[in-house]
Amino acid sequence: MPSKIVEHMRWHASGSTNEGILRHPRDSEAWKSFDFKHPEFSSDPQNVRLGLATDGFNPYGNLSTSHSIWPVVLISYNLPPWMCMKQSSFIRSMIIPGKRAPGNDIDVYLLPLIEELKELWNTGVKTFDSYGNEVFDMHAIILWTISDFPGLGTLSGWNTHTGLACPRCNFDTIPRKLLNGVKLCFMSHRCWLDGRHKFRLARMRFDGTIKDKSPPLAISGYDVLQQAQNLNVEFGKEPILEERAKRQRGVNHAKLDTQQWRKKSIFF
Repeated sequence: MPSKIVEHMRWHASGSTNEGILRHPRDSEAWKSFDFKHPEFSSDPQNVRLGLATDGFNPYGNLSTSHSIWPVVLISYNLPPWMCMKQSSFIRSMIIPGKRAPGNDIDVYLLPLIEELKELWNTGVKTFDSYGNEVFDMHAIILWTISDFPGLGTLSGWNTHTGLACPRCNFDTIPRKLLNGVKLCFMSHRCWLDGRHKFRLARMRFDGTIKDKSPPLAISGYDVLQQAQNLNVEFGKEPILEERAKRQRGVNHAKLDTQQWRKKSIFF
């Protein structure tokens, strides 16, 4: 890596982050909370903080062609904002091809990457710093993942196709089915408003009820781990059948969607 870029890898540790303005992930509460919990890691500005981004797309642009490509990209947030989101700064970790989305099996592909990241977190890797002309033990951490909502379900294992799709609300939400359709809607969003907000009393504009419920309590990583701890997951997809798109009568197709946690994510 050129010495000029290596110099910029220390940028996140310079300057103030208490201005109340979010200009870079270093200004976020998640970043500051991590620094507080892991002072040994945060004391060395050369340690690398990463985000993991993934999403699937059809490379042929033809809906009649069944194919799915899932690139997995690492983003270094040590760099300043005018550099970290440039394509040249991205680290293309892997590409997952297939005839359909990987689903739970994405953990199988991510396993080698996770093993390397564990090594970088626990023991570090001897790295030459061309800017300071020294060798140091480089450590790294993934702070968060970036995806769309279905991708969130693929990475985390949370089922985003049920009435409990919101991962923030967890199990503390009440979905409703539309009267003239089969789609679900979520009418509990008023609970996030201030307790004196006029919309809480607006029955006719919403579902005919007054909303006096408080917002759901935020769940911790420990709570999530306890919920997904004892799941028995078998990796490996079933063969793709031509009749897969046809719904057979007498078969309960909703069974697969009743389990809210589909796996314990490999990120645990």
